[in-house]
Amino acid sequence: MQTDTITGTSLTTDSISVARRRSAELEEQIQRDPGRFRVLTGDRPTGPLHLGHYFGTLRNRVRLQDAGVETFVLVADYQVLTDRDVAERQAEIVEELLLDYLAIGIDPERSTVFTHSAIPALNQLLLPFLSLVSVAELQRNPTVKDEIAHSRQSAVSGLMFTYPVHQAADILFCKANLVPVGQDQLPHLEVTRTVARRFDERYGPVFPVPDALLSEAPLLLGTDGTKMSKSRGNAISLSATADETAKLIKGAKTDAERHITYDPDHRPEVSSLVLLAALCEGADPRAVAEEIGDGGAAVLKRRLTEAVNTFMAPLRARRTDYAADRTYLRKVLRQGNERATAVAEATLTEVRQAMGTLY
Repeated sequence: MQTDTITGTSLTTDSISVARRRSAELEEQIQRDPGRFRVLTGDRPTGPLHLGHYFGTLRNRVRLQDAGVETFVLVADYQVLTDRDVAERQAEIVEELLLDYLAIGIDPERSTVFTHSAIPALNQLLLPFLSLVSVAELQRNPTVKDEIAHSRQSAVSGLMFTYPVHQAADILFCKANLVPVGQDQLPHLEVTRTVARRFDERYGPVFPVPDALLSEAPLLLGTDGTKMSKSRGNAISLSATADETAKLIKGAKTDAERHITYDPDHRPEVSSLVLLAALCEGADPRAVAEEIGDGGAAVLKRRLTEAVNTFMAPLRARRTDYAADRTYLRKVLRQGNERATAVAEATLTEVRQAMGTLY
């Protein structure tokens, strides 16, 4: 059942079950008619993308693109400022992000890659959208609460507080009707769905109400056993060399038990390493664990190193080729920004017409 209320406290088992059922229906529809869908996805350029990103979201973007779904990929440079005072080395990090996108298979002829800061009409949508939600609704959003708790800033900025509404502008500027998310991001998407419904009820039909395409992202921990993160130095980045990868895996945290098993609940660190090897090999993690057995952590780490480096070899080769032509990177971003600008300006014109502010 749809309501006109922004999710306030936490996700319920029922809401997640509904999202999963709807996602299964959407997957069937994508197979039948991919052309009816438009996807918005993206990343904040705060550091190098890593294997957690790849298996969590990046490969799914390439899958949707290759299936024929129109895909918009946002480099959310403005949103870097949600949890820090200054966006450092921004141009360099954005270029590295582009290299990662191209290396994994994002095709700029079929996907539009663009940046927040280059699309004024997108950001202008934030103003009318903010009038559609209340302060209390934003305060109750669980994802905002979590991001504020982990912010690097001493005080909560207005950008951080209104982040879900800015994200609504990201999604609705191109009238995306499908947004791939993990279940922790469902409350953010509910803000977008609420904004779309309220705008259309108040001013007339302009926006689709986007659906969540819930991804079953594998739970990969960092090499230190904590959440895999760009900032913690515990992730194997897509730009890492074979030697850097081997060094990171060699120092990965395991446990005192020699026999290797796949038991995420009771042996999270070992199980995460087993899972990563299985993902890279296209194998079942339990089978991988059984094969290693009494070989212990040393054999596990050797196998994981070989699996990751074999899996990453073609990606690294493509990345090296693209890195040799920085002019091409700038061209990709310029053309993507031009396409996104045209879409955003058309949407903003519709919004102004609906609101009666097109003079």
